[in-house]
Amino acid sequence: MPKFVELWVYLSATPLFGLTATLVVYVVAQAVYARLQQAPWANPVLWTVLVIAAVLLATGVSYPTYFAGAQFVHFLLGPAVVALAWPLWQRRAELRLRWGHLLLAALAGGFAASGSALALGWAVGLPLEVVLSLAPKSVTAPVAMGIAEKIGGIPALAAVFAVITGLVGALSGKYLFDAFGIPLDAAGWTARGFALGTASHGIGAARALQVNADAGAYAGLALGLQVVLASLLLPLLFRIFY
Repeated sequence: MPKFVELWVYLSATPLFGLTATLVVYVVAQAVYARLQQAPWANPVLWTVLVIAAVLLATGVSYPTYFAGAQFVHFLLGPAVVALAWPLWQRRAELRLRWGHLLLAALAGGFAASGSALALGWAVGLPLEVVLSLAPKSVTAPVAMGIAEKIGGIPALAAVFAVITGLVGALSGKYLFDAFGIPLDAAGWTARGFALGTASHGIGAARALQVNADAGAYAGLALGLQVVLASLLLPLLFRIFY
């Protein structure tokens, strides 16, 4: 026990704490996720967030202290997103044939995601800054923060909404697709993946990639399209109509 206490004191005072805690918790959560045959409710990202948050609250470690180490994992998000281009390159012939339909689907999906969030926020009487922070909720968090800042929202709140949206999509996507009768053939996996990437950005794409290669590839494509379209269109539309 004294050795463990000494180790804890050392780790909690250095950047190694955030990095070690994140990797250990995620590896354990991933093992449980695999053991449960990738059940959506056992999503390792969700449980890693919950466990890390509980540990920080229980130990009194501040978030800046934690992030001093976790930033090394955060840095790898960029290369991880870029790596999603490889499955798309392998399917480039299909993309050439479908690019028009995929672009229309991305526009419709992005409009539905932002429009429904804005409508719901206004309907329940949320403050304007909060409503505007909801608009980019289906875009990956770093981009959502930039968009929110441009249109008058709160960047930090936009990041929270984006993460929650991604987790909700990753948890509920399978059940919704099954309820709508979307098949598990090649076309069905394409539709599932594209829809999940459109609505739930990187977290949804990660879930799709774990389940099926085609779903993961098209989820990555949808994620990229939403980043580009939302970055260009949301600030423009708000400038025109707001």
